[in-house]
Amino acid sequence: MSVEAMARRTVLESSSTPDLRGDMWVFGYGSLIWRPGFDFSARRRAVVAGWRRRLCIYSHHYRGTPDRPGLVLGLDEGGECAGVAYRVDARLRDETIKYLRDRELVTNVYIEREVRATLESGESVTALAYVADREHGQYAAPMERERLLALVMQGVGRFGDNAEYVLNTRDHLHELGVPDPELDWLAEQLRDR
Repeated sequence: MSVEAMARRTVLESSSTPDLRGDMWVFGYGSLIWRPGFDFSARRRAVVAGWRRRLCIYSHHYRGTPDRPGLVLGLDEGGECAGVAYRVDARLRDETIKYLRDRELVTNVYIEREVRATLESGESVTALAYVADREHGQYAAPMERERLLALVMQGVGRFGDNAEYVLNTRDHLHELGVPDPELDWLAEQLRDR
């Protein structure tokens, strides 16, 4: 990582380090929807403005390898993203943050930050989220759908097939009533093969 990228990450992290008092919220937009891996006291549908869900991370660990990367979701700049917000009790805050950092920051392609999430009730909360670092070598710029499909089909990593990840995420989004045209298209292609 370049000195400039490290400085940028430090500024973002210092300005977005979560408040360590009281209960906290965590925003899930991909696998955290169907496999959070931490205890929570409430789960609510939520929307985050200014960010969109996108297959924009080359997966070298969980759903691919450096030689045969898969693609996983990241929060990328622009638009809005519907997902799930989890309320975590204060007593579990430190252990949950440690778990999420161990899970999401394996290669530092995500930046930990706070985002404003609007719950289905209309209440606005501050939530911890992991957003794509556009300066990182694993960041995947927008590409044609056929290229997305090829990467998803080739990806197999520590947590299994990349196709399984895409299908699970798409199915759980549908359960929430959240459409995602790109994941819908990919799911149709994957199920036909």
